[in-house]
Parts: sequence; structure tokens; C-alpha cells
Amino acid sequence: MNDIRKYRPGEAASSKWSEERDEFERDYARLIQSPTFRRLQGKSQVFGAGSGDYYRTRLTHSLEVAQIAREVAKRLERTNPFLSKREHPGLIIDPTVVECASIAHDFGHPPFGHKGEEVLNHILMRDHGLKYEGNAQNFRILMFLEKRAGSESGLDLTAAVLLGINKYPFLIEEEGRLKGVYGAEWDVIRELRDTWKMPAGCSTLEAQLMDLCDDIAYSTHDIEDGIRAGKIQMNATFFEDQRLRRHLVMEILNDPNQHKFGWEQVDIEQMVSRVLHDYLAQWEIIFAECNREESRTRREMKARWVSSFASRLDIIDDTERGWKKVALVRDGAEDMDLLRTMEILKKLAWVTLIKDFRVLRLQKRSEIIVERLWDSFIDQEKGQWIIPPDWIDSYERRNSNWSWPRFVADYISGMTDAYAEKVYAELFASKSGSIYEMD
Repeated sequence: MNDIRKYRPGEAASSKWSEERDEFERDYARLIQSPTFRRLQGKSQVFGAGSGDYYRTRLTHSLEVAQIAREVAKRLERTNPFLSKREHPGLIIDPTVVECASIAHDFGHPPFGHKGEEVLNHILMRDHGLKYEGNAQNFRILMFLEKRAGSESGLDLTAAVLLGINKYPFLIEEEGRLKGVYGAEWDVIRELRDTWKMPAGCSTLEAQLMDLCDDIAYSTHDIEDGIRAGKIQMNATFFEDQRLRRHLVMEILNDPNQHKFGWEQVDIEQMVSRVLHDYLAQWEIIFAECNREESRTRREMKARWVSSFASRLDIIDDTERGWKKVALVRDGAEDMDLLRTMEILKKLAWVTLIKDFRVLRLQKRSEIIVERLWDSFIDQEKGQWIIPPDWIDSYERRNSNWSWPRFVADYISGMTDAYAEKVYAELFASKSGSIYEMD
């Protein structure tokens, strides 16, 4: 079982396993020492990277997801005896694997958050019939673009960690597929899944746990940042605003994944109203407990919600697929009410932070930056002279399986927000920094 989970598909067969460190600890070291991990500190979570020292970036978000996931993984190991039987490689929860998956789950996000992802996908689809998607880009980075000593490409991660990151086990090029894995990397992932005898469309327990802990972080930490920024105002006027509630309902109805939450079983407007009312009521109680100190109240609210979600994570049978499922559980069954509550809080963060007109103005600026960078690089004859030489060297060594449009998308998507703005300024602004600044 360990051989299957610790197999490294990209590593030379002659490579020896470490006698001093567990293989998954080696994966952890490779991830946190990678340039891609460091660059997450310069990529937007909700607020643009550099907006302030307080607000989360992709880096701090990933670390928080990893902390939640590792703690839950330890508890599930203790409370679910069947895990110790290790009957199937996909029905195991190793805290280090879950932590690695959480650390790496946002590696593929481009600069400027979801707007950057949207623009790159639009351009690639329109002009070249190629897709761009953050989860798929994760695997392109981990298995092709990243470098480490002794490897031709990628970080040569273990099978368990690769499948622990793979929350969308599909080929993204399939018709109508919005998320998945690009073809070259899918060939390897599919082979691993076949070796493990994974049921079609099912993720490992470790991937499911990472995904839910990511949702917990979104629905709690982003709201904390929103309150700190004054975008979410903790008073009745804000929470009872009918326009806010209408927007939340519309976001729920327009979500392509709404089927997962069983919204047809409830009155959506009524539930949105209840969740908002209860959230504000809880704030007022904790505000009084914290001697009316807002900063302490924010942190206490966040902590209690993280605990309320994380403590309810458990493993149940997925009877429809003949598999196991990590879920929010109550009385032995999936707690759909709590799952919908978490989704409403995620939508609250989205509507108030991302849909704010000032944020949308910044996103429009981000869109222009990405589009103009693309236009500058996409002509290969001209673009090759204004892309760093080490990138061009990598492309020339591997251009037999690396098209120029995909190369340009890889280069832009690897930029931090600040670096994208710097390159844009060098190309289009009247003045920029010294040409001797290191890229």
C-alpha cells in the first residue's frame, strides 16, 4: 500500500527513498521551498496583494487551509477505525498528505485572482481553442513547470499528494467540463487513478478533506477581512438590506454547482434571511463578551465558525457512488443545513467583497493589464525578446510539447500582482524603475 501511495511518477526509477525522512515530509519540503509557493504572497486572495498588512493573500490563505486540514485529519484518524485498516489507497487520511495538498491547492492561480483566471481562459479559448483553469494549472506547475535539482521538470511529488490535490478528477478538455486537469498531466493522473482502482469521478478522502477545509477558510476568513475593511458592516441596516439579500439569492441560483446543496429542499430567501439574522445576533453577543472591542470580536467570530464547521467534518458512506465521503455530519448523515449555511457565508463574502463597484473597477484595470501583456508576448518573433531568457531557454528545450500560446499563458499566470503591474509599466507607462531590477 505504501509503495502505491509513495510512488513518484516523475522521478527516475533509480532514485532511492529517504531513510531519514518520510516521503510525504519530502513532498512538504519541496512545496514550501518552491518559488511558486513564495510567489503566493504576492497574489490576491480577496483584496489585492499589497492592500495592507492585515489582509490575507493566497499564501496566508493556503497556510490557514493547511492548518485546519491537518488538525481535522488527525482527529479523523483517531475517530474512524476503518482508516487504520488501509483497505484502499484512496481511503486513507495522512495528515502530512492533507497538509501538502492544502499548501499546493492554489499554486495555479494567476495574478489578480479570479479575474486573471477568467481573462486568460477567455483569450486562450477565443484565439487558440485552449482552456485555462487554476486547478488544472496546479498540475502543470507541479508536474511540468517547477524545477528541482535532479529533475527535468516538476517537483516529482508522490502519488498520494498528487491525487490529494486532484479534487476535480476529470480531463478538462472534455465537452462542457469547467474544471479538471489538462491533457498531458491527466494522462499521468489517470494512470495513477487506474492503478489505485479509484471509482470514476471520485476523489480520495484526502482531496475531499482539503476541498472542504478550503471552503471553511473562504466562509470564515474572507468575512473577517471584509469586516476589517468595512465592506461588511456589523449592524442591522447592512444585514437587513433587501438588495444584499436579493444578490445573495441570485448568486446561489446562478451557481453552476448549486445542485450539491439541495436548495430545492428549502425556501432560499427565507434561509438567507435566517442565516444573516443569526450571524448578526451572534456578533452582538460576542461583541458584548469582548467588552465591545471590534478586533477581538472579529477574531472570536472567525474562531467559533471555523470550530463549528471543522468539528462537524466526518466520513460517511457515499451510497450513490459506492465510495466514502468527507462531509459536515450530524447524527450519522450529511448536515445539509450546515452545508448550506457555509455556502451562504461564502456568497456573503463574494457579494460584498468581489461585487463591490470599487473592487470591480480594480478588476477592470487588472483585465486590461493581463490583456495587454498577452498582446505584447503572443507574437513569438517579438515576444521572445521581452520575456526573461531563462523562460525562453526552458521553452526551446521543451517546445516539442509546449505551444507558444500555452507558454505565454504559463509565463503570465506565474506573475504576482505587483510583477504584472511592473512589467505592464515597463511596456506601456512613460516611466518605470531601473532596468537593472532583477526579474
